[in-house]
Amino acid sequence: MFGPRKKLNDLMAQLRPDLSRESLGVGPGFPGVAPNPLLSRAAWKRNAELRTGVLALGVLVDWREVSSDGSPRVVLMFDVETADGISFRGIADENLTITELTRLAPGRTLPVRYRPAVMDHYVSLARDADPAHVQRLSAVIASRKRT
Repeated sequence: MFGPRKKLNDLMAQLRPDLSRESLGVGPGFPGVAPNPLLSRAAWKRNAELRTGVLALGVLVDWREVSSDGSPRVVLMFDVETADGISFRGIADENLTITELTRLAPGRTLPVRYRPAVMDHYVSLARDADPAHVQRLSAVIASRKRT
């Protein structure tokens, strides 16, 4: 639809420099933020895999609104810590309600899901996470930091 993938990435970098790999802090290995992930088969597959991904904790670094057609679509940037001790910059492309949007603040810790087999910087909010499981994960991460 848009031609070669490289041209699409270049176009996105020109149209939205705030969504470039460098400004998101993810480097050249990140596949990029799609103009509309609902139109991409790869994005559908990635989102389905992320819904069943492994739970981790993400500290919100920044967020950027991508569109506001209906419910706001935002790109959230997290510093993610896993139960295995891996830390990475995670990017979530989410549709939020106005209420959720007003609660966004840098430094807020939220449960996220990631795909350990892929490790492509994509994460998703774990809205369905059991609070007890999140608390146990938080305790594991905190105990590792103390030692």
